[in-house]
Amino acid sequence: MNLSDTERVRTVLQKMGYEPTDNEEEANILGIVACSVRQKGIDKVYGRIEKWNTMKNRKNVITFVSGCILPADRVRFLKLFDLVFTMNELPQLPEMIRQYGVVTPMKEVNPSANMEPFWEINPMRASSFEAYIPIQNGCNNFCTYCAVPYTRGREVSRPSEEILAEVKELVEKDYKSITLLGQNVNSYGLDKKGEEINFAELLRRIGEYGKASGKEFWVYYTAPHPRDMEDEIIEVMAQYDCLAKQIHIPIQSGDDVMLQRMNRHHNLERYRHIIQTIRRVLPTATLFTDIIVGFTHESEEEFENTRKAMEEFKYNMAYIAQYSVREGAVASKWEDDVPKEVKRQRYHRLTEELMKHSLVYNQALVGTTVKMLVEDFDRKNGYLTGHTEGKIVIRFASRDESLIGQIVTVKVISATALSIEGELKDKRRG
Repeated sequence: MNLSDTERVRTVLQKMGYEPTDNEEEANILGIVACSVRQKGIDKVYGRIEKWNTMKNRKNVITFVSGCILPADRVRFLKLFDLVFTMNELPQLPEMIRQYGVVTPMKEVNPSANMEPFWEINPMRASSFEAYIPIQNGCNNFCTYCAVPYTRGREVSRPSEEILAEVKELVEKDYKSITLLGQNVNSYGLDKKGEEINFAELLRRIGEYGKASGKEFWVYYTAPHPRDMEDEIIEVMAQYDCLAKQIHIPIQSGDDVMLQRMNRHHNLERYRHIIQTIRRVLPTATLFTDIIVGFTHESEEEFENTRKAMEEFKYNMAYIAQYSVREGAVASKWEDDVPKEVKRQRYHRLTEELMKHSLVYNQALVGTTVKMLVEDFDRKNGYLTGHTEGKIVIRFASRDESLIGQIVTVKVISATALSIEGELKDKRRG
């Protein structure tokens, strides 16, 4: 989401005549698109603005911050940055810069209010073959560990006509990977019942367009919530080749008591039904998840239930986070009573569980042929790297730069827990 937001910030600044630079010393405007999901990210913001304010002693520089910012951080940022604004205020950035120092008063801040002008900004894409499309902003779930509803506001769905038009524009420009973005994508349209289609129908319309286009591309989405993951979504994905067979479905914990403490609005039985439906309807799909270890009061038994869930669902990838308190979230009022060392141990145990199952999956691919999107040169000299449709990291021996941005066929010759290696079978363009 931050990458997508940044592309629109770049558009606004370049339309004002500014050009991007990788050298901070050359810059006249320095900005940050922040993320309040973890304290570590916000700590980096404070470190960077301290450096930038020191630069002001020798040159004129305008600084700004936007993105996901908690109210408490916003108050502090108003004293440190020249400009502080929410993403829905991005269209007003040129006027803010011209009136250098103008910021929005705290009482008027509503991160999800009137997102239409922001969505109408044509993003300056960072890639010529991979793109992100925001389809909604905000979140209504209020998980007790999470600050997103307080930084981005309540859910607001973008008009489906705009989303479909953006998809078509990207496909016509030969983009190969398109990701639909939202804090809870599968609740898309629920804030506009009777006025807007739901997420399954949005996917179906994208699928119909992809089928009619005759072009090869993959559409992903992130992140769905188990509460709103209806069978219809999975069934629609099975009908269209362009809807990538990869699903990122956060579980966060495998213990029902913990899920209640997290205010996740689902239990293990509900989650198990979703996974069983995916395995039945989309047998080739890869499965990704998010998990938090060491959340407030997490017992060894609760943790063990999460490990058992990982063993049962056999994820291809899991983004495992050691819990850290986020000011503003409900759980920030609770004691963070799981010792750091225990969190680290549980993190490593879950990582070992993940590696065990991902290795078995990847080894089963050896000898098969897979399609992959070539994305860049690999760190290993003489190799190109990218992802399969299921987002498994893959590389093959080649120095042919023209393959970057293309979908090619590769025969898998070896595998590790987190990646596979192959041989290029052909150079057919997708």
